[in-house]
Amino acid sequence: MKLWGQMLWGHLSGLRGRQGGIWGWACSTWQSHQPQAGPLSASGLVKHWTAVFEKRGIPEARESSEYIVAHVLGAKTFQSLRPVLWTQPLTAQQLQGIQELCNLRLQRMPVQYILGEWDFQGLTLKMAPPVFIPRPETEELIEWILEEVAQRPQAVGAQGSPLILEVGCGSGAIALSLLSQLPESQVIAVDKKEAAISLTRENAQRLRLQGRIQTILLDVTIEDSWTHLLPWGPMDLIVSNPPYVFHKDMEQLAPEIRSYEDSVALDGGEKGMDIISHILTLAPQLLKASGSIFLEVDPRHPELVSSWLQSRPDLCLGLVAVRKDFCGRHVAGPKDHGGGKLLTSWQPGNGESKEGSGDNSYLPEAPSEHITFN
Repeated sequence: MKLWGQMLWGHLSGLRGRQGGIWGWACSTWQSHQPQAGPLSASGLVKHWTAVFEKRGIPEARESSEYIVAHVLGAKTFQSLRPVLWTQPLTAQQLQGIQELCNLRLQRMPVQYILGEWDFQGLTLKMAPPVFIPRPETEELIEWILEEVAQRPQAVGAQGSPLILEVGCGSGAIALSLLSQLPESQVIAVDKKEAAISLTRENAQRLRLQGRIQTILLDVTIEDSWTHLLPWGPMDLIVSNPPYVFHKDMEQLAPEIRSYEDSVALDGGEKGMDIISHILTLAPQLLKASGSIFLEVDPRHPELVSSWLQSRPDLCLGLVAVRKDFCGRHVAGPKDHGGGKLLTSWQPGNGESKEGSGDNSYLPEAPSEHITFN
């Protein structure tokens, strides 16, 4: 799964309901990629489709074929199949199902969309295009938030039940992970796209967490949009994996991302700051005095955010800490109205992150950072 963590997270998700031109292409290539005649086993199909994918330049060729074959045979991973199924001849129906899904992969459809579901933080979530696919490094953002909640009891409120706002909920991966691991928490999840709101609601119902989450169709870039959130009271935490790709880097993204995922969930504008700046602007209106903000950002953003905050002293926000994820990206952390920190080695007022901002473009294998504000 480490290999998937660096590349295939940009390539994966849900099949049914997206046919049209892709389906027509799949049918037209049916004959050209059929395996040789004779009894065919799961292992044989994995070998065959790995070779086809490699020839066509499909990333993670073996992993893609293993996930697809396992899915058709009713398992999550090829390794979890009963050994007898590795060599047992497949039925005509199974062969047809594998052929159809592999043809979609040849069209560079992400595996998560092909399978229609993906695991995140131990939760199986439904995936459907074009809703943003959760990446493995975002699981580290969840773990960081949980650490902060455990270490800072004041962050969870008087009743030990934090009220959390997620901006840009997508499939609900962040919100539902926090709900599942903070049993007394409540989440307000907002997104500007109806498809994302619907998918978050469906995943909440599948996980029986619908009673502790409010989903709201909301565009935070619209002036005074934050007033719609006031009835729920001040928040303990604001969390977001916002669109942070620099606009000039969008064309460098993998075909799986460019062709299938919603560009609105990726494109952060000229410097990747469009949505980040709106989140920081609305935060003082919505957070408790002891509240915190956690963001996933580009490695270039800590320095940019620091400069931006210096130009907005009225917000009373400070960068508290920066953490690099397992790919080397940064994540940002806690916020107080009266001061600042950033969850690693950045201190408010010094104007730089000791971790360094780096100059990596946002590519599927490029690092991100997590940052926190107080």
